[in-house]
Amino acid sequence: MIVVARRQFELAWSLAELHLSALVEGDFLWEPADLCWTVRPDDAGMWRPDFAEVEPDPVPVPTIAWLTWHIDYWWSAAISAMAGGTPADWSDVLWPGDGAGSVSRLRVLAAQWRNVLSAVSDQDLAAPAVFPWAADVERTAADTVLWVTVELTKNVAEIGQLRMLRAARRTSL
Repeated sequence: MIVVARRQFELAWSLAELHLSALVEGDFLWEPADLCWTVRPDDAGMWRPDFAEVEPDPVPVPTIAWLTWHIDYWWSAAISAMAGGTPADWSDVLWPGDGAGSVSRLRVLAAQWRNVLSAVSDQDLAAPAVFPWAADVERTAADTVLWVTVELTKNVAEIGQLRMLRAARRTSL
């Protein structure tokens, strides 16, 4: 099973690279709607995300910067959890401050995730896992490994859609 999980991750990552390599700096903070979540510098110049513990209704449309922060947050947490560590709180994960830095960070996380996957055996996949599940939900490392690929695919599709919408708007004006 781990061989198939690795292949599926590489497929999802190829979609990520397709969109990440096409982004330009102006794409990251472009706000596609009035109700939008993004990242903003705080008083110390640290880039922090708009976020709520309980998702608002309606859900704000995220910027590409917010989505890259979000991927950084959950992927870092998954890597930490798979190594037996304690994932960082969302508020401790900062956006690098520019698009190039965020893309670079995602590529580092992809390399780290490949290392995690290369160290996992089929037997390891049966071990209990706590991330990203609620404490009362019984899941395994296999669930976490597969969830990472699904979550990455979803977030990258959102990035791609925003990138294409912005490009289409620029050409139609």
